[in-house]
Amino acid sequence: MSSLPSGHPNALGPVTRGPSKTRRSLPSSEAESVTPKPGILETAAPTEEFSFELKPREIARHLDRFVIGQAEAKKVLSVALCDHFQHVRRCLAGEEAMYYQKQNVLLLGPTGVGKTHLIRSAAELIGVPFVKADATKFSETGYVGGDVDDLVRDLVRKAGGNVKKASYGIIYLDEVDKLATRGEGGGRDVSGRGVQTNLLKLMEDGDVPIVSPNDMTGQIQSAMSTLGGAGSAQPETINTRHILFIVSGAFAGMEHLIRDRLSHSFEESLGSKSKIVRMKADDLFAQSMTADFIQYGLEPEFVGRLPVRVACHGLDTGHLFDVLRRSESSLVRQYERAFEAYGIQAEFTDAGLRHLAELAAGENTGARGLMTVCERVFRDLKFALPSSRVRSFKVTQELVADPAGGLKRLLASVRKSVSSLAKSTSRSGSET
Repeated sequence: MSSLPSGHPNALGPVTRGPSKTRRSLPSSEAESVTPKPGILETAAPTEEFSFELKPREIARHLDRFVIGQAEAKKVLSVALCDHFQHVRRCLAGEEAMYYQKQNVLLLGPTGVGKTHLIRSAAELIGVPFVKADATKFSETGYVGGDVDDLVRDLVRKAGGNVKKASYGIIYLDEVDKLATRGEGGGRDVSGRGVQTNLLKLMEDGDVPIVSPNDMTGQIQSAMSTLGGAGSAQPETINTRHILFIVSGAFAGMEHLIRDRLSHSFEESLGSKSKIVRMKADDLFAQSMTADFIQYGLEPEFVGRLPVRVACHGLDTGHLFDVLRRSESSLVRQYERAFEAYGIQAEFTDAGLRHLAELAAGENTGARGLMTVCERVFRDLKFALPSSRVRSFKVTQELVADPAGGLKRLLASVRKSVSSLAKSTSRSGSET
């Protein structure tokens, strides 16, 4: 392993040689001699002592490898991450900064645009523990459902029980828009306003018990350890001051609230009212303000603890094509490996990839639509080809448009080749 600290651009994680199709981990002796390509950062492995030496542009370049588009989100997120972890680094070095406001982040945008992928890729680069959860599974403390404190405990588990390492991790809470309260109800809102209230203390500076009060097994083990004279192997609580919280949601329908606000305020910088009426959802989300989130149903105190906000745009056909062609986590690699397992080489043409992107754009689920379309297109091919004599094929526009017909043509071509070879062999045998 390299002696470089976690987070250094040259820290060795899974080292690769550029954007080739086949990537492999290198032995440490060979890896240390490899000079990364300009702009390419390697994933850092978490270390006992936290160190952070990255710059915003370096983080953005790393995110470009895995997420297509979202330039504004990458820029805002990179700056927020650098500001936060530079503050953490100084605090751990004894340079405590007073009156520092944690830069928790709110991402908004449609499903499948890469919000989760952005956060996970950034956490892997920095080398900090990362936890993702959906806001819909939590309820207010004391009621049936998950407790938000479990997010912090999950972070400790992801850190292998290392509380210090977990104390500067990242917690990502998706579908936070589902916590919004709509209208005045007659009963207590234990899964909306109640969860928002419980999150407040975590998002700023709160102490969370390492062992849940409802976890009887953990309580018994802790008591037995104390009675045995061994003492506690780790602190009883973990402080959330240096844990970065990132929340996201689709916020469906909020674009109408933003449009109404802009129409009434009529900001001259946006042009005429007719232009505001014609604005797309992506442009409207980019104009979101605190008042819009409050009107949508989030608590003012909750929104106030999310000072960094950025809108992710939807993915069109061009973006989806780039996801397939350029992203290091492209589905193309997955399908190539699936066919390679049976000794079959699949070659994806640009025309075939573009048609896949066009079909996926019609699903209106962002990059998730690519999996839906690919599964439908390659379903019969993955079932039939492993048992056939086909050893290579091209994914063309024609094959994507008519998978069943393409499969028949492939099998017929192989049968024809086998028949011709048999006739040739029989002819040459009779001549001898």
